[in-house]
Amino acid sequence: MLAYGQCLGCTSSGDSPWYVVPADDKNSSRLIVSQIAREALEALQLSYPEAGLARLRALKEIRAALEPCG
Repeated sequence: MLAYGQCLGCTSSGDSPWYVVPADDKNSSRLIVSQIAREALEALQLSYPEAGLARLRALKEIRAALEPCG
């Protein structure tokens, strides 16, 4: 256990952390991993880009070109 702790402590960083997840129960392990992934994604604070008026017009033209003829 000491060797594992030292290895993880020396190789883990703020930008690429290690997580020790118990593997006795697959469902619990998957839940823990999904929570870690969700928290990491939420920390990115991502948002959709704002589209300007010119881009909205271009998208409208693209949509019209792709729609089947009436």
